[in-house]
Amino acid sequence: MTRGSEPRYRPASDVLKGRVVLVTGAGAGIGRVAALAYARHGADVVLLGRTRSKLESVFDVIVAETATKPVIVPADLATLDEAAADNLAEAIREDYGRLDGILHNASVLGPRVPVAHYPADAWAEVMQVNAMAPVMLTRALLPLLEAAPDASIVFTSSGVGRVGRAYWGAYAVSKFATEGLSQTLADELEHTGVRVNALNPGGTRTAMRAAAYPAEDPATLPEPEAHMDLYLYLMGPDSEGVTGRSIDAPAWRGP
Repeated sequence: MTRGSEPRYRPASDVLKGRVVLVTGAGAGIGRVAALAYARHGADVVLLGRTRSKLESVFDVIVAETATKPVIVPADLATLDEAAADNLAEAIREDYGRLDGILHNASVLGPRVPVAHYPADAWAEVMQVNAMAPVMLTRALLPLLEAAPDASIVFTSSGVGRVGRAYWGAYAVSKFATEGLSQTLADELEHTGVRVNALNPGGTRTAMRAAAYPAEDPATLPEPEAHMDLYLYLMGPDSEGVTGRSIDAPAWRGP
């Protein structure tokens, strides 16, 4: 894959063979495309999302195209609690006996209004889905990750999580939390086999982007597939030793 004339990372076709990867928000957008990319490169993918029919669609493509073993986990992160996170960890342990990676991708946008007019219940929901749920999932799954030879946690972040912007409200604050969580975990896990990075895809042709920028022409934006080399690189063994980074996909030129 290229950006202009510059080559980027070219993963081996089986770069994730034998690995188990959890993808949240796997039913649509970047999560769906990443889940398919991981499976096509050999991973058994745990598909977590809110809408079963969307997960089933991804599951069907993976089964038709690969010899991997995907599994569907319908879950609403807005109501996720510690018990549900622990149950998921136990199910992954029973089904696969291991976990090699997590892509924390699920997010909700919330209202695009000034903080002064932001509904408190909507703020709480955005923070729960985008910030608190990844904490609970990571805490529950960390023993499985630490038992892997080399494991990766990747957070899908955002530019508004690095520089605040008017009217992005809870979404921006939640992505600042994502960046902070990624950096904190990376520092805590520095001497383990678990690496942690945050990835900002930039403007991408997704339903969330269309909701945030209704007047924007989606044809001017890259599709999620344009970023998959970076998502594969960070999830696979070629990124061993790369941790604590906040990476902008449009600017990335490869390892």
